[in-house]
This record gives sequence, structure tokens and C-alpha cells, in this order.
Amino acid sequence: MTVFDQIPDSQIIEKTTSFVVIPDGFPVSNGHVLIVSRRNDAVTFFDLSDAEQHELLAVILRMKIRLDKEHSPAGYNIGMNCGAAAGQTVLRFHCHVIPRYHGDTPDPKGGVRHCVPHRGNYLAEK
Repeated sequence: MTVFDQIPDSQIIEKTTSFVVIPDGFPVSNGHVLIVSRRNDAVTFFDLSDAEQHELLAVILRMKIRLDKEHSPAGYNIGMNCGAAAGQTVLRFHCHVIPRYHGDTPDPKGGVRHCVPHRGNYLAEK
């Protein structure tokens, strides 16, 4: 059982055959959402069926359209932590869709590469 088993209907932005979309409980930016598997046994992206993976892409694209309208971000990070070594703390598949804004970090170069400290901006002097 995870925190995602008790999502109140009032928090659900969208519900599909395989996923629910909710606001992130600890957002890193305005509009940050989670796309959560409805299956308890889908722990990481690699546990999703081919059909679920295709559905996930469609949901990501719909969320981008919605977030563009509601928040007008300048970019996005899309992230999935697959396993404890990758930082996954809730053992149920979920995908972060994180709107990004100019100036939200001093130097965004490297994006998701910053998940390993000091390895994000490979263009910076060493």
C-alpha cells in the first residue's frame, strides 16, 4: 500500500484506464503534476505494459496542453525515478511533469542530469 492508494477524488485532475493525474504534494514548480499508475504492482516504468506506456505518452501530451494554458511555462522536465538507487521513495509508478520557467534556477543547463551532484552541466569548466 502506498500514499497513492488514498487519493481523494477531489485531487484527481484526470482519470484514464491506466492512470490518474494529481497535483504533486510537494511541487517543485507551479503546475507540477504526477501521472500515477492505477495498478499497485506497477512499481517502475519498466513494469508498465506496452499499451500502458503508449497511454502514458498520450497523458503526458494532454497535461502539456493543459499546463501551457494554465501556467504558460517556458519548458518542461518529465521524470520517472525507477528504483531506490534512482531516488524512488514511493513504490508505485508515477511520472513527474514539471513545468519550468525562465529564472526558476540560476543555470538550467544539464536539466535532469543534475540528479547526480556536480554532473549536470557537462559544458562547465571542471
